Amino acid sequence: MTHRKSALVYVANRLAMDINTGEFQPGTWLKQVELAERYQCTRSEVRRALDQLVIERLVQHVPNRGYHVYTPDEQQRRNISAIRAVLESASAADIVEHIQPQQLDTLRQCAELFDHYTQYGSLLQQYESNLAFHRALLAPCSNQDMIELIFELRSRVPSAALGQWNTHARIVQSSEEHFAMVDAIERKDAAALAQLLRLHILQEDNPRRHG
Repeated sequence: MTHRKSALVYVANRLAMDINTGEFQPGTWLKQVELAERYQCTRSEVRRALDQLVIERLVQHVPNRGYHVYTPDEQQRRNISAIRAVLESASAADIVEHIQPQQLDTLRQCAELFDHYTQYGSLLQQYESNLAFHRALLAPCSNQDMIELIFELRSRVPSAALGQWNTHARIVQSSEEHFAMVDAIERKDAAALAQLLRLHILQEDNPRRHG
């Protein structure tokens, strides 16, 4: 089981990296035989990796045709980021009011883990630890329906791997913003947290602004 899981992680990460760096352009059909040869693995391992990247919204599966690289709708991405910026910044006061000491500790640990992966982690580890940070950030909110809506919106666009972090500088900046959010919560500064959240989300949508 461990070997199968490690093979899945290896192949999924290699393919995600190749998509992110432009080796496979949006819309490119991904042939399992060719991928198995490229990554020196079995077709079943390729298929499981492709299915994982479907979940991450890097790849789309078309029944009876196969898999192709996700083609992002840039206008949709901008629209959803704008909505998320409104909703998440509006949650700042709720977070500050309701967060418990243990939740704050968990949030800081999530920030530290993402920071570690900015230097030593794989692309998928960065993606997953970033998502874990945002889940921990919103966990104290009393309005769970809004939280569900925020994460449903996130699922409508490709993951960070498809363009949010197209430079290492942007990954590092994202980590610094996470720590700034934790500090704002610790100071009980809801206004600062709201501004940080808004800028963080809108900068995700325009990574070259700070690239």
